[in-house]
Amino acid sequence: MEVEERLNEVRARIRKASVNGGRDVDAVTLVAVSKTFDANAIRPAIAAGQRVFGENRVQEAQGKWPALREETPGLELHLIGPLQSNKTAEAVALFDVIETIDREKIARAVAAEMHRQSRQPRLYVQVNTGLEPQKAGIVPDDVKAFVAFCCDELGLSVEGLMCIPPVDENPGPHFALLAKLAKEAGVERLSMGMSGDYEIAVAFGASSVRVGSAIFGTR
Repeated sequence: MEVEERLNEVRARIRKASVNGGRDVDAVTLVAVSKTFDANAIRPAIAAGQRVFGENRVQEAQGKWPALREETPGLELHLIGPLQSNKTAEAVALFDVIETIDREKIARAVAAEMHRQSRQPRLYVQVNTGLEPQKAGIVPDDVKAFVAFCCDELGLSVEGLMCIPPVDENPGPHFALLAKLAKEAGVERLSMGMSGDYEIAVAFGASSVRVGSAIFGTR
């Protein structure tokens, strides 16, 4: 199956999940995760009308997206992998959305760079819903205070929350927890769901789903 066919299948499944959940079919943004794929692999998705993409690494994204954006204006790029403080300037310059604000040091660095560059990428706080020691993210109990710190002390505008549930657990309770935490923290958008569980995420209120292998194939 070609990229365009897989992309259309994912779109159809998102629409169906939205209808089944009583949601507006246009309420969910598909973020096509193009990490590890080169520009030639990404172009068919762009040709099929996909405009929102996700990358894990700043350096990898720098190598392919400036040229792709020259070819096709209006592309939106999300950073969905961990952000290192020494890559903050590049991330703020390149990405339209940074989904992985996960600690005070990064929040401060992003705030400083946004001020320095006069650029305002949209921001999400990453939440470690499974309390996994190897995984980045704010622990659930600290989310409300951390969002308040970002907004009140640093002057950042946090658009939503993001999570990656543990691979060996039912994702539903994690998606439900993220929705609850967002409501408590006063943010509206939820980035949750990947290739294996994006339909479940839509049912739990995802604003955006991050789908890679179901579109581009196995890496």
